[in-house]
Amino acid sequence: MKILVTGGAGFIGSAVIRHIIQNTNNHVLNIDKLTYAGNLESLKEIDQYPNYEFKQIDICDTEQITAAIDAFQPNAIMHLAAESHVDRSIDGPAAFIQTNIVGTYTLLEAARKYWMGLDAEAQQNFRFHHISTDEVYGDLEGTTDLFTETTSYAPSSPYSASKASSDHLVRAWHRTYGLPVIVTNCSNNYGPYHFPEKLIPLVILNALDAKPLPVYGNGQQIRDWLFVEDHARALYKVVTEGVVGETYNIGGHNEKQNIEVVKTICKILNELKPQVNGQTYESLITFVKDRPGHDLRYAIDATKIQNELGWTPTETFETGIRKTVQWYLNNLDWCHRVQDGSYQRERLGVNS
Repeated sequence: MKILVTGGAGFIGSAVIRHIIQNTNNHVLNIDKLTYAGNLESLKEIDQYPNYEFKQIDICDTEQITAAIDAFQPNAIMHLAAESHVDRSIDGPAAFIQTNIVGTYTLLEAARKYWMGLDAEAQQNFRFHHISTDEVYGDLEGTTDLFTETTSYAPSSPYSASKASSDHLVRAWHRTYGLPVIVTNCSNNYGPYHFPEKLIPLVILNALDAKPLPVYGNGQQIRDWLFVEDHARALYKVVTEGVVGETYNIGGHNEKQNIEVVKTICKILNELKPQVNGQTYESLITFVKDRPGHDLRYAIDATKIQNELGWTPTETFETGIRKTVQWYLNNLDWCHRVQDGSYQRERLGVNS
């Protein structure tokens, strides 16, 4: 099987490619623009495999993306390329509109034209797998409600609105043109190779530098945390076994308040790498002004993918976060290299 992955140098995309190359005989073409968050070091352990190749392409470039698809002749496209940071979308929404909406449209059209030229059997077996987020659903008001595949969309940020738009485009290309698509919406990912602007790596690295650990508002916002390698397994299962036209929610069954996450990281660091001054890392926690439009709670109901495809997460938050902290402690050189000067852990998305 030949799988084209967009955004394969990013956090989730690289985990997907590592999983496929290390556990299957499939051939993978990685297409990535290599923005600030894309880093080929995340793929060093597999980049010499003969069934892996990389092309630096912007998915908005119709000519290049069409040529790449036609040359590679994929059986499936896994679309992960996206601008993905909420705070950046507040400061600069244009890039999110361009990549997440225009880029998805460009890719859909290139995929549709390629798919239409296949023979009947190849058309039937082809898959366009669009990877999205639970943030398209907006805010959960109750304390026990969960996002399901039929939850109405109510995005709150420019980022989530752009992802909601891309989801609608993908479904429209299925209904209008018959393109065989599958959509997945996931909860918050964490794990190795995560760019340090996101909460968990930011807290780890700031703590190690004895810098303030910023917590938005009162820190009571709740997220469902999903270990990235569990997510990669789920995505491969969906693209190979999922039903055309269906949506699958992927969650980690690990709801935590943001302040809980920060304090858990602090406790692990207190154990693994105590501060030289003898103070606990919790002393660095600093509550800052909340993000504009900040949703209070996200939580995924992953019953459908469990019942229909047999996927469940293997990591609890406790096991996954310990693995993650240990990985960063062991790979600080990677962290320094990926911070090329465009981001130095400053606060983003305060106001535009």
